[in-house]
Amino acid sequence: MKKYILSAILCGIVSIPCLAQQWTGTWATATETPFGKNDVPQKVSLSNNTLRQIVHVSLGGDVLRIELSNAFGDEPLDIKSVYIADAAVGEQIDAKTAQYLKFNGKQSVTIAPHQVVFSDALEYRLKPLQCLSVTIHYGGSMPKTITTHRGSRTNSYIMVGECKPKQVFSVGEKLEHWYTIAAIDVQAEGKECIAVLGNSITDGRGSTTDQQNRWTDVLAETLGGNYGVLNLGIGGNCVLQGGLGQPAVDRFERDILGQRGVTTLVIYEGINDIGGSKQVEKTGRQLIRSYEKFIKKAREAGMKVYLGTITQLGNTGYWSYYHEACRQTVNEWIRANKEVDGIIDFDQLTRDPQQPTQMRPEWQSDWLHPNAEGYLHMGRYAAEMIQKAAE
Repeated sequence: MKKYILSAILCGIVSIPCLAQQWTGTWATATETPFGKNDVPQKVSLSNNTLRQIVHVSLGGDVLRIELSNAFGDEPLDIKSVYIADAAVGEQIDAKTAQYLKFNGKQSVTIAPHQVVFSDALEYRLKPLQCLSVTIHYGGSMPKTITTHRGSRTNSYIMVGECKPKQVFSVGEKLEHWYTIAAIDVQAEGKECIAVLGNSITDGRGSTTDQQNRWTDVLAETLGGNYGVLNLGIGGNCVLQGGLGQPAVDRFERDILGQRGVTTLVIYEGINDIGGSKQVEKTGRQLIRSYEKFIKKAREAGMKVYLGTITQLGNTGYWSYYHEACRQTVNEWIRANKEVDGIIDFDQLTRDPQQPTQMRPEWQSDWLHPNAEGYLHMGRYAAEMIQKAAE
């Protein structure tokens, strides 16, 4: 009994035997630095003001915690308070559900440069597949480089000063980026969690703002909210080098192995490496070697692994016969791979039967990225492949 009480106190709650529970991710994003001036607030500073952000979770749970990040900041980040609530329309929340988070028992927290913090465990009835609002009141100490995720595909809202849960949120600026938030975990025994390593197609470019219709959202919904689904895609990202955000070879430890409760990894990235390459044969070989390393690391961490084939280059700025040959070579290696648990053949799914090097016209937004209908089919197909392999 003494051991139980001590462990409960250490977790910040007395009523739940926390050591018997397992943290599992229900939402996450790949953090990065702002790429340009439009990736930071233009009208209202975050310093001493309030930011409200919306996320679409996968798993539900009765106890949660949030990870906040200053991973790319060279100075401390002061936060005066954070509360969560069920999201309503736009910037509005269901104030009756609002609860403040604590950090080692306090509402305020300072995140050191290049560090992350986790909130204390909080009892909160988080429903599967719901939208959750996270409201952060920042202090005066703000790093010059704020840790962000540029492609939120949802609107975030900034208000001058502090906004408490029952107050009207007076929007001073609206923008499609996330800041500071990195992940949400729930206590969930026996639940599986899928982490997806990807680029802008996984990040959801071409999906509908505020509609939560990226292919990973559709995957979570098709799986009935019974799996954690973590979208670790970054727009413009590469596996090897260059691109936007840290290349996958550099961020794999943090963005995949650093997540909690992940049982399955989906690797679906490489189109930017191929499309931007001037030495396509070398790039193809390097991609395959990187995939092999990812598979080995994931296996060592006890994960199942799925590989997604690379979708079409036709009718895009990436197109050439040499680049297409590289894509075909990599996809052939993926399809023949015997070291993974399954293949998600997105190329076969999305290609135009009349022009196989191009995406189906009715499913594309700019020929490189699918539209909402394309993402719908991709998410349902991925769920089908994962469920079939698990049978």
